[in-house]
Amino acid sequence: MISHLCAATLALYILWIIMAQIAGQEDREKTTALKDLLSRIDLDELMKKDEPPFTFPKTLEEFEYAFNEYGQLRDLKTGEPFVFNAREDLHRWNQKRYEALGEIITQYVYELLEKKCNMTKAILPEDPTEDEPTSFIYLSPDALSNPSKLLVLIQGSGVVRAGQWARRLIINQDLDSGTQIPFITRAMEEGYGVMVLNPNENYLEVEKPAMSCPLPSPTEPSDEPAEKRERKDDKEGKKKREFYEKYRNPQKETETERIPIRENGSSEEHVLYVWDHFVSKAEAKNVFIMAHSYGGLSFVELMNQREMQVKNRACAVALTDSAHNIWLQETSKGTQDWMQQHCCNWVSSPEPVDTLLDPMLPDCPRVSAGTERHELTSWMSFDSIFRFFSKGLEAKEDEEAEETSNTVTTRSSSLKNKHQDL
Repeated sequence: MISHLCAATLALYILWIIMAQIAGQEDREKTTALKDLLSRIDLDELMKKDEPPFTFPKTLEEFEYAFNEYGQLRDLKTGEPFVFNAREDLHRWNQKRYEALGEIITQYVYELLEKKCNMTKAILPEDPTEDEPTSFIYLSPDALSNPSKLLVLIQGSGVVRAGQWARRLIINQDLDSGTQIPFITRAMEEGYGVMVLNPNENYLEVEKPAMSCPLPSPTEPSDEPAEKRERKDDKEGKKKREFYEKYRNPQKETETERIPIRENGSSEEHVLYVWDHFVSKAEAKNVFIMAHSYGGLSFVELMNQREMQVKNRACAVALTDSAHNIWLQETSKGTQDWMQQHCCNWVSSPEPVDTLLDPMLPDCPRVSAGTERHELTSWMSFDSIFRFFSKGLEAKEDEEAEETSNTVTTRSSSLKNKHQDL
């Protein structure tokens, strides 16, 4: 019985080995066939069908979009909102199209600042040479001459430029929520001069000069004629380069380099430059600052550099979802105490707007902006911010009135004492 069982087991084992060999042979045959099939595919032709060229319209009209009466971007034909995925499975092309539209939006907002808000550009730096790159800010007609109030607007980081809080909101929601226009118009109605900063315009981007090709490395000698070998090498090298470029980067983009703008090469440098050359020279007795996201960090850095000047001129500072950190930025105890009294940070939160939140750091009070979306915090805090500014001004005027009264009382007492002495 045992011998029969061993024989059966041996037979099964031999059968398993034979089947494995057959399967291995089939796999090898399949692999060979697959290699042969791949060798017949024209990879160049396969890659050509993927991506359209990166050529996009230069105006909103050519894009077939326009802003309606509510400031919403809409398709001129269908009336529908902007569609990011204009072509399925072509994310890079869709992104490039979105960026091209964003550049048009930037110019559109500049036009609104100039035509709707009657603002003018001031070139930075103030004394540029003929060939150096420049930036600019926007000033209301009375930004430097208004004797009472000046509002300074500082945006966050990224692609946004002067007059914008968030490109995404402008394109997908409306102009009111995504631009600084409502803040500017209300400030002007309430008697403020206005400065609109441009902290992300830090450099000029220029095309890199073409690089010279390196000399080919020496190869082993061949029996082929030199001319034939060179043609063959050039052909094969060209095909390899073309395939690599299409695989790595289907459309070769222009390589660029950045030339920084003097004294405005970063958001922090820009805010400091504008303070030194414009805000400090403005006649306004009371300066109000509103800063979003990274703009808040730039403001705190300004305080680190010009602490006494800011304390003497700034009446109130409104921050929205500020990115500042008083510990990492090593702010002084005096700055922290001043921020407690004169600053407020509206942060993203599900709580109702103006709800007081737990402080994370010992700097300024944190209240809810009434939204969990970072980019919406400025717009959702709109009314609260202007109320905060009004209260800040009232508190400062009351403080000054009290100081004046005390000074008058002291002088009166002094004169009375002198009279009694006489």
